[in-house]
Amino acid sequence: MGTVAGGRAVSGPHALATVIRVDPPVSARVGDKAVVTPDGRLDGWVGGACSEPIVIREALAALAEGNPRLVRITPAEMQAALAEQPAAEQPGVVAAVSTCPSGGGLEVFVEPVGVRPRLLVAGATPMARTLATLAQVLGYEVSAVDDAGVERVGRDAAGPDDAVVVATMGHYDEEALAAALRTRAGYIGLVASRRRAATVFDALRGRGVDPGELERVANPAGIDLGPSTQEEIAVAVLAELIRVRHRRAAMPAPPVEQAIDPVCGMSVAVTGAKHVADHDGRRYWFCSEHCLHAFTRSPERYTSV
Repeated sequence: MGTVAGGRAVSGPHALATVIRVDPPVSARVGDKAVVTPDGRLDGWVGGACSEPIVIREALAALAEGNPRLVRITPAEMQAALAEQPAAEQPGVVAAVSTCPSGGGLEVFVEPVGVRPRLLVAGATPMARTLATLAQVLGYEVSAVDDAGVERVGRDAAGPDDAVVVATMGHYDEEALAAALRTRAGYIGLVASRRRAATVFDALRGRGVDPGELERVANPAGIDLGPSTQEEIAVAVLAELIRVRHRRAAMPAPPVEQAIDPVCGMSVAVTGAKHVADHDGRRYWFCSEHCLHAFTRSPERYTSV
């Protein structure tokens, strides 16, 4: 899925920020858009230095959580009134304070795009084919891996929201499982009997795989349906993937690393920050060039706390 913002096509996971309301004076207009990538880069226009740091910060949080949010940016002089607004406590609504002197405000809708869980299925069995088909219906980005491409497992499934299912039925279990364990995949399942799995685990320990890593492997993969056909095993594995995914979604997302601009007091996302300065062995982050220049001209003014 691709998005165009700032005249550039963006693919892969990103957040799309759209200005939906303005309270002049602001430089943004309703309908202005920007894309924020996971590395904290913003392409497009959502109002310049008064709003960009806030949008980047909230876009990174939306990507981490996988949920959209409405960001209400209000001038600092309205901070007390903003805290009393019931809407500020509504799920999906973020109240943010701009420290810029312009006095305007705006609302920006931020939505994650292209954030789909990935599933790699190793094997050419009926179970593997059925699992791949059903997972696509449920929105997974699916890749099938045969023995010739088993090393792709290690390259393609790298994140905690990804899953790897090894369903090779004895053909190259050890190779596929070893590659899966080199990733940070949140779910690794081995479709095999416990006896077969014990043999595979012994072989991997003999290759130097940490026994603690083997504890990441779900075996037998899937919820217990009793004696099942290959296709039914695929349903059981998919049900377990859904259960794991829902449990992860219920857990709080890791917080976006932030720093306080020592000049204006705005909270700035550390990831991808463009305005940074070091002073007396300490690093500082800034919302804009204006704050950065103010700091570099007189750092003692902002560090003598």
